[in-house]
Amino acid sequence: MSGALTLAELAARVRSHAAGRSRRFVLGIAGPPGAGKSTFAAALRAELDGLAEVAPMDGFHLPNAELRAAGALARKGEPDTFDVAGYLERLRLLRETPLGQSISWPIYDRDRHEPVADGVVFERQPIVLTEGNYLLLDDHRPAGWAGVRALLDEAWYLDAPVEQLRDRLVRRHIRGGRSAESAAAKVADSDLRNAELVASTRERADLVLRSDGENYSLR
Repeated sequence: MSGALTLAELAARVRSHAAGRSRRFVLGIAGPPGAGKSTFAAALRAELDGLAEVAPMDGFHLPNAELRAAGALARKGEPDTFDVAGYLERLRLLRETPLGQSISWPIYDRDRHEPVADGVVFERQPIVLTEGNYLLLDDHRPAGWAGVRALLDEAWYLDAPVEQLRDRLVRRHIRGGRSAESAAAKVADSDLRNAELVASTRERADLVLRSDGENYSLR
């Protein structure tokens, strides 16, 4: 399948697939670190004009103190450094709770480098946009991620070239306070290895997209 879709066309697809349901429609947006998932999800939310809210996977990072105690702080961002059970429980709650009842969702504070409870509140939004790296991991992957796919009504994969990922991630880590050398090492030793793992899940997505200026090409 090839071609290109505008953001408006992608939003129309979501509206169509979500229509007539008795519960919330959950769209998963997966992809490697640095692919632009958060930016894409925010743009799609805006295009859906009040019908959707974003539920980021990153809100379920384990706290730094817990990772430090486990000797895992240097590996932060890898699959086993998240509260996967908590993510699954809250995602299931979003699907099953009637519209109008408030459900809070944590977010990740990139300045403090810590999760923040109750950063987003869902009330009457019938569409959930949950985005993150590991939404499509299967039973052969660590930390229980395989349960996520069954909670997604549809899954999209946002792709990007490796060089673009590397450049974006280095800049992200430098903005977060790392030196250029430390940022490059983090990307090489952790982020790009995570990206390889995530790339192996691409075939489990319903759509594979790549940003192409203002449109999104189908891969």
